[in-house]
Amino acid sequence: MRMQFWKKTVDDIYCDSPPHQPVAIELWKAVKRHNLTKRWLMKIIDEREKNLDDKAYRNIQELENYAENTQSSLLYLTLETLGIKDLHADHAASHIGKAQGIVTCLRATPYHGSRRRVFLPMDICMLHGVSQEDFLRKSQDKNVRDVVYDMASQAHLHLKHARSFHKSVPVKAFPAFLQTVALEDYLKKIQQVDFDIFHPSLQQKNTLLPLSLYIQSWRKRY
Repeated sequence: MRMQFWKKTVDDIYCDSPPHQPVAIELWKAVKRHNLTKRWLMKIIDEREKNLDDKAYRNIQELENYAENTQSSLLYLTLETLGIKDLHADHAASHIGKAQGIVTCLRATPYHGSRRRVFLPMDICMLHGVSQEDFLRKSQDKNVRDVVYDMASQAHLHLKHARSFHKSVPVKAFPAFLQTVALEDYLKKIQQVDFDIFHPSLQQKNTLLPLSLYIQSWRKRY
């Protein structure tokens, strides 16, 4: 019902008749002000609707598709609010969104495990002979860490691809991509604990993260 509400709300917004709901009204204002593309909003809703059953991803590509349709779509909308229509920026946003999706899946694993749920891609788990029960038991076996390593490596690869467009992406787009600072921070921390996804240090906040964000913003990098 919630998804149907937002589908109808987005349709109504683009017909200039938003419902009297605070978020819908602000979204309508943003759509009018920045000429936001309806397709990106609908992709986010459709993808969330497809994932309401909360099943484990069958493979890493399925996780990346989910991230593309949610995280990357949100970045495309952010670029539009900055007045940017650029192919290189879109390519970077696609890779950053996928990296975000993979890192989010990793970071949420201890939380989901405490509720006896595992969403890590089944193909990578099967490749290393790991079962969902291994993650529910918070196993620290090498094959469990190998699963985490493979996923973290894929996220790192997406960040690397995104940064390969650095010289071609308009500088105005960089604020939309500063989440790469937090993504890289997590990937470095998980490497330092030898890919033990349940290590207590991964649940601690990095108090220097705001400073890192400021420095990257000042250096005009992402």
